Amino acid sequence: MIAQRRFQRIAFFAVACLLFTYLLLDRTDRIPPVPASWGYVPSTFDWANRRARHVIAVESMTSLPLGPPRELPRIQHDFVNQLSATHNKTQRERRHAVRDAAVKSWAAYRQHAWGKDELAPVSLSAKDTFNGWGATLVDSLDTLWIMGMRKEFNEAVRAVSRINWDKSNSRFCSLFEANIRYLGGLLAAYDLSGEEVLLKKAVELGEMLYAAFDTPNNLPSNRFNFAAVKEGLLVASKREASAAVGTLSLEFTRLSQLTGDPKYFSVIDSIKRHFERTQDETKLPGMWPIFIDVRNGFQVTDNAFSIGAMADSAYEYLPKMYSLLGGLDQTYKKMYLKAMATVKKHLLFHPMLPDTYPETSPDILFPGTVLSNGRIIDLVPEVQHLGCFAGGMFALGAKLFHQDEDLKTAEQLSRGCAWAYETFPTGIMPETAEIVPCPVGGAATAACVWNETIWKAKGPDPAINKVLPKPYAAVRDPQYLLRPEAVESLFVLYRVTGKEDWLDVAWRMFQSVKKATETRGAFSAIADVQAEGGTMKIDAMEVNSPFSLIMLLPFPSHSSLLILPT
Repeated sequence: MIAQRRFQRIAFFAVACLLFTYLLLDRTDRIPPVPASWGYVPSTFDWANRRARHVIAVESMTSLPLGPPRELPRIQHDFVNQLSATHNKTQRERRHAVRDAAVKSWAAYRQHAWGKDELAPVSLSAKDTFNGWGATLVDSLDTLWIMGMRKEFNEAVRAVSRINWDKSNSRFCSLFEANIRYLGGLLAAYDLSGEEVLLKKAVELGEMLYAAFDTPNNLPSNRFNFAAVKEGLLVASKREASAAVGTLSLEFTRLSQLTGDPKYFSVIDSIKRHFERTQDETKLPGMWPIFIDVRNGFQVTDNAFSIGAMADSAYEYLPKMYSLLGGLDQTYKKMYLKAMATVKKHLLFHPMLPDTYPETSPDILFPGTVLSNGRIIDLVPEVQHLGCFAGGMFALGAKLFHQDEDLKTAEQLSRGCAWAYETFPTGIMPETAEIVPCPVGGAATAACVWNETIWKAKGPDPAINKVLPKPYAAVRDPQYLLRPEAVESLFVLYRVTGKEDWLDVAWRMFQSVKKATETRGAFSAIADVQAEGGTMKIDAMEVNSPFSLIMLLPFPSHSSLLILPT
């Protein structure tokens, strides 16, 4: 009897353990990870074995910097014991609202555009705008992981493991776009999850993109013609956006770090040396022009300078590369500090604010565009939504390089974009606008008092523009394309400073964007941020993902995930 009772107790205990294990594993937030080899299908063309026409000799390659990384400064604010119970409750409620929006968007993509590049959020149809490799699938992986959507993450990984980079709906791809969306998405998701299949697909893609350097001068061709590159017939452009050349470094470097193959880092280091060599040779020394002649010796003779469209990430990647390399390459620090000194002196300006904004008058800045012939330097006070990343960049640089004054600049830039959101009826800033600046520019110059005469002389032309809020002179492009740059800077400023009001500003932006862009299935770009009442949806997203909106609570970009230390 004793033995029988003992057996019954053991049997009961075993059943209880099995039941507990079943219930534990059945939870949707405890989905087992996808096996490393599950479902992997290699691409049909082996780029690693393609015969290069303009071979880069192994002995001439630059290896990753050797030695232990430097002890870098702390980037994030110390939040220990700072946040109140009320604050945490509010943030949980906001987080749930943002997650609900993300779940809605992903469900629409999954139902109507699965495996395609983009969801058309009004018609609830699919579009292939980035070669048909599934840009949304890849670019959303890290966000799915961060938001705890593991079931959705695993389903996306299964699909991504079958991507065939040799099967494209176009004869061309953009090296820049493929790098930041596909390679960056894969690497960020791999670093977060450790899923080996993502690294396998990243290596496949990296081998393909590396072929863009098979040119006569081994500098990359952004116009990646598949047939031409297989024959070794690519040539670099005479007029290439500086961002397209300077925004390969993080992803290629990380690929070398993960694989141990120095070739990816080596070609990036070669680009770095060209940027370093020419930094003081331009018509605005310290900065590089928006367009560069990459074919003929990396010439920097153009006369337009900006940290907005087509130039932005060339500067953004400088401090991030310094961090990714553990501070072992001082060149990135030198180039960044020199470039930002020029930006502060010539590109940044205070808007001339009317008396209705007295509390913000001394606190906001915008980066404009400069035209320079080497002697005459003209500031075009153009405000670009793309330029709103600058606040986050200045904050990161301020911490990394002990530039305390730059943290003030970072706050002024971020508050400038937040202010621009609040000045339009939708609560959202436009893609591009022109604003009346204070008469004397420069970040160090104090804000000026309102001058009605100056504004009327430079202000909006009624024949072209609607009645605009002061101090705008024109809205060049009134669209909102679900861009995340402004709110990402708010994310960085909050994480760097710990100031809770950044969260409140971001929440107001989220509410405005949600109200103006929500469709029955997802969220759409809108035609005009000046619209009173309802907005006209244009059945498009910024580029790639139904997750554009979730940046508003905010999460970092792929490149931030690669380098943002605690």
